[in-house]
Amino acid sequence: MKRLTVLEGEFLKSYEKLEIAEKVEQVAELEREVAEPEIWRDVKAATEKNQELARLNEEVEPWEILRTQIEDLKELMEIGGEDLKDEITGQIEAMERQYDELKKALRFTGKYDGDDAILRITSGAGGVEAMDWAGMLERMYLRFCEKKGFRAVRIERVEGEEAGIKTAVYEISGTNAYGWLKSEHGVHRLVRLSPFNADQKRQTSFALVEVLPVISAPDEVVIDDKDLRIDVYHSGGHGGQGVNTTDSAVRITHLPTGIAVAIQNERSQHQNKEKAMEILRGKLAQMQMEQHAASLVDLRAGESAGWGQQIRNYVMQPYKLVKDTRTGYETSDVDGVLDGKIEGFMEAWLDKYTCV
Repeated sequence: MKRLTVLEGEFLKSYEKLEIAEKVEQVAELEREVAEPEIWRDVKAATEKNQELARLNEEVEPWEILRTQIEDLKELMEIGGEDLKDEITGQIEAMERQYDELKKALRFTGKYDGDDAILRITSGAGGVEAMDWAGMLERMYLRFCEKKGFRAVRIERVEGEEAGIKTAVYEISGTNAYGWLKSEHGVHRLVRLSPFNADQKRQTSFALVEVLPVISAPDEVVIDDKDLRIDVYHSGGHGGQGVNTTDSAVRITHLPTGIAVAIQNERSQHQNKEKAMEILRGKLAQMQMEQHAASLVDLRAGESAGWGQQIRNYVMQPYKLVKDTRTGYETSDVDGVLDGKIEGFMEAWLDKYTCV
């Protein structure tokens, strides 16, 4: 049947583009490795391999199931499919629907789309109101991660004096975590009647959301040591039992671009430095993509996305509307959005800016 031939052709193109066959081989190799008792002598390494195995299995299994279904149906048709024409047509329609869902993965073929992500939220000017808005965004993304099955690990969090947060940094882990979250990178604007204003006047607040790929391998983004300035200073926070209160906080500045990353939440200077370098690599990779630069040497200082035009408006008064300025996608369900219902905005962005 021609319809099945067309489906198989499109399926195989996607199967090859996503390198599913290669990933199946990786799954087999990882299964062999984790089956060896010796691997558990290093619990951390063994756990990481198990997590990678689970992630790959989750990705390839639906493709392998559909591939097998197509092959089985072809065999059935060869041995007398005409007698089962109606049943075969129904199976093809079901497989077409399966493929339509699976091929959405083609939107995540960017260089870092399959990686974990660093999510950083910073309150803008506006005092308590802006900090409260940043805190609302923090909750929105944590609820999204919960619904999506992503794991969010807090790296750093600085609370506001009265409400909300000044800044919060999380590492988000899950299938295509960066690919999903990258559309959120930019300035988010809130309009509402401020609960912190005695006159109940309508107020506008801003927060900056940065989404960076997690690049833990130093050879992926090579930074020349001479381009770095590393400052060590006394870690803030509440201290307490088991907390290192020595000079453990680290600030790393990339001199050519002026990008600075400061981390103080980890228990040791070494851990803070490692995490700061991981975030710096992500920032530089993000900046390289924004500027379409061939290498880090070609990066231009001060041209990373920051406090420019907002990417999304959240209006709570005088009407309710959340609208993305890039895609035009909008909804009046502001409460749902702030409770993590943001996948529609992400899909609209992916549909507009990626080729499937």
